Amino acid sequence: MNLETTSSIATRFKLKPLSLALMCLTSSSMVLAADESRNDHQTASPIKHVIVLIGENRTFDNVYGTYVPRKGQKVSNLFSKGIVNADGTPGLNANLAAQSFLKTVPSTHFISQPLSNKTPYAMLPEPTTSAVQAVGVTLAQITKDPGDSMAPFDPSFTLDQLHKVSPALRMEDLPLLTTGGSNQTICNVSSTQLYPTYPPQSCSDVDMRVTNYSSLPNTMFPLVGNNLPYDSYTGNMVHRFYHMWQQSDCDVSNATTANPSGCLNDLYPYVGIARNDGSGGNAMGFYNVQQGDAPILKSLADEYTISDNFHQPVMGGTFGQHMLIGTGDQMAWQPYVNKAGVTISQPPASRIVDPTPGNPSSIGFKADNNWTSCDAPWAQEINNYVSSISMQSKKSPTTCASGQYYLINNARPGYLENGAIDDASITSGAKVPPSSTRTIGDALNEKSIHWAYYGGGYDAAVRAANGSTDPIDQMIATGGDFYCDICNPFQYSKSIMGNADQRKAHLKDATNFFDDLKNDRLPAVSYVKPDSFTDGHPASSKLNQFEALVDRIHKELKDNPELFEQTVLFITFDEGGGYWDSGSYQPVDFFGGGPRVPMIIVSPYAHGGNVDHTYGDHASILKFIERNWGLNPLTNRSRDNLPNPIQAAANLYVPTNMPAIGDLFSSLNFHRDLK
Repeated sequence: MNLETTSSIATRFKLKPLSLALMCLTSSSMVLAADESRNDHQTASPIKHVIVLIGENRTFDNVYGTYVPRKGQKVSNLFSKGIVNADGTPGLNANLAAQSFLKTVPSTHFISQPLSNKTPYAMLPEPTTSAVQAVGVTLAQITKDPGDSMAPFDPSFTLDQLHKVSPALRMEDLPLLTTGGSNQTICNVSSTQLYPTYPPQSCSDVDMRVTNYSSLPNTMFPLVGNNLPYDSYTGNMVHRFYHMWQQSDCDVSNATTANPSGCLNDLYPYVGIARNDGSGGNAMGFYNVQQGDAPILKSLADEYTISDNFHQPVMGGTFGQHMLIGTGDQMAWQPYVNKAGVTISQPPASRIVDPTPGNPSSIGFKADNNWTSCDAPWAQEINNYVSSISMQSKKSPTTCASGQYYLINNARPGYLENGAIDDASITSGAKVPPSSTRTIGDALNEKSIHWAYYGGGYDAAVRAANGSTDPIDQMIATGGDFYCDICNPFQYSKSIMGNADQRKAHLKDATNFFDDLKNDRLPAVSYVKPDSFTDGHPASSKLNQFEALVDRIHKELKDNPELFEQTVLFITFDEGGGYWDSGSYQPVDFFGGGPRVPMIIVSPYAHGGNVDHTYGDHASILKFIERNWGLNPLTNRSRDNLPNPIQAAANLYVPTNMPAIGDLFSSLNFHRDLK
């Protein structure tokens, strides 16, 4: 393979060519057996292939906050609302993003606070590096402790070694794995453990690369600085379930037609700081596409269609969003009979959350765990809030039902990648019991429609589950860090993971996606989940690494014009990751919704640089697949039962029949002449 020149990589990702050049130097019956058994092409539209690419942890405003669409189109973002100017400085309406801290710590759990207990920040808290890596990790360090290793990698890695780490990237993009460190020594414990040869002599968790980091106005700020180019790792922030409800500060008394949730979204930095997780003011950072950031995502928006009203469906983090993509629902604990013959009917007490403040001086939880009881007072507080929203025409079927325990924060599946069950970890509550919840994979199987989930690093994780001691296999698999098992809703499913033929047919590595794309073997429905180096997650990845993967998929798809004309590529992010966003959202049910995330619709039928305002979330992807292939909603409680939104001209962003979720057909024009 011919490598792209370092100067062209630098142009695409705003790197310095010289430094980059130096980096380069140094159930089996349901498994389809033959094409003639397929129903892939019996569709309600010209779309015969759906590809869903899922990045990590970016809100719409974090990426598209200053985006300006073509003439005749409108977009709702930081720039259009006057929160920021074109150059990223505070705008006339900067106060719309103002954040506050609490005067006193509440004595009990809460999802909102009265105005009398809040004080606006005079200046934003300083942004932090969080887990941003300062120097490159070496292969020797990976071998010593694979679970704690993360990019950037030392420039001494060869291209072949980097390709083994992240094989879905093009060879010419692999040097991105070695660039973008913070160039400052950081104080958190993980960094000193990871880099024992770099003991912190003079260190700071404050991200001093950000321009005016110690005197940021109380509003959004651009992620820029003399030592902070676009190609930089930046800090992470809190985004767990009950914490995010607190950050959102939701009260029915604040609900309006324009803001039906009544969420003020004014406690984003405070919640992270008050629980001492190192978040700082990071939540208010954004990229500026008017200044050249996110060039590939901007180019796709200019060429195709984006939604400025697409949302993360669930408060919190990674697991919940991906579970909804796969099932339209959330994971309830299902009774598990372990190897000792003991039936475990609910999560162990040590795994159940209690969001009551732990002491009078901190909102840190008494028990910040994975599962919630639906009968606990804090769960009832959210149920009562959602029920009190008078603008809802009906209630969502996706409820937190009495007597149930739901997984609200990340927990790994009890199934290993090779199909073995980790009985001890399920028994202790550290992992999730096998689930019988119906997935979209089950629905597609029943109609003999080909589908696959392509996970970055999956093959390495299978090898590790089978006993491989190769350090890079171990690195990719350890702790679910780089192959994202919590991102794969099908790895929790009995019907898929409990059947070797099903695993072989439907669970694949991201590299297999490109093989199938190249060889015209692409299934009707493809889910592509990048490894944790290329998913765009703050701190552990960079947005330009995700862009590199996006660019590869887009170009290789267009290299096959016949296939491209039958395909829609949905590019989105699992959730906002704790970043602030200016859009309002619906209180759909106990679990969410939540802030907007980018959604780019790439297809010949989405050509033209349009902006779709129809309300959607990850259930919209389910609804598109179901409508296109004539499938019913997955269960009687899955969110794909909700109707499509009815929009009023006075406010296109809030459905008049909420809760309502679109099916993404509004983003495509099937009457357009493609010739």
